[in-house]
Amino acid sequence: MTEDQGELPPGLALAWGVQPVQRRGPKPALTVEQIVATGIEFGDRYGFEAISLQRIAARLGVTTNAMYRYVRSKEELIVLVHDAAVASPPELPKGWRPAAIAWVDAQVKQYADRPWLLDVPIRGAPTTPRILRWVEVMLAALAGTGLSQHDNLGCLMLLDGYVRSYASLARQLGASDNTPVQAEQVGRFLVPRLLEGDYRTVASLYLNSEYEDELDDDLEFGLARILDGIEALIAQQ
Repeated sequence: MTEDQGELPPGLALAWGVQPVQRRGPKPALTVEQIVATGIEFGDRYGFEAISLQRIAARLGVTTNAMYRYVRSKEELIVLVHDAAVASPPELPKGWRPAAIAWVDAQVKQYADRPWLLDVPIRGAPTTPRILRWVEVMLAALAGTGLSQHDNLGCLMLLDGYVRSYASLARQLGASDNTPVQAEQVGRFLVPRLLEGDYRTVASLYLNSEYEDELDDDLEFGLARILDGIEALIAQQ
């Protein structure tokens, strides 16, 4: 199946399996799937910045110019690699709230497994198949809430934004070599200075061992508050 792709964003047609019209000439030595798989490998091993046409060409033994026979640009490459690197969403439990919890947990795990996905630029609403599958299953779970489609989409964007914020913070803390803020020696140093400088509320958090770096409870706490807000919105309908 071939279609006119001139007006489509880079990578969209290829992501859906629609191939461009093949020119006459020798049989292609590579496939788009090989190129995308190599891009994912580079992302997993070296991070997002390592995904480039030049590096992939060198790995596959072709020139960079030869790559343009398969993908039109770096932007198209990133679109294809991004979509292919996204895992399938889990089967969500019944009920919008348990479904949202499972959806968020699976997204957080995915970013932990492939943190470089957080570095992929966001250039608009999702349009590729694997990413749209995540949208589909969560919107389907919200469909029975009685909210409008507009509000359901807003709820999904709120959950997605929360996932990205949490995953980004978790990655930065995981990569940090700094001493955790809850360390005993940090507290001994800071508490008298906090009290002297009139940071009494923060000091009380240190004294009660509440000022910590642990993120697990933060994920559950923040998600519960978001879901409470959605529940309140549903109750207004």
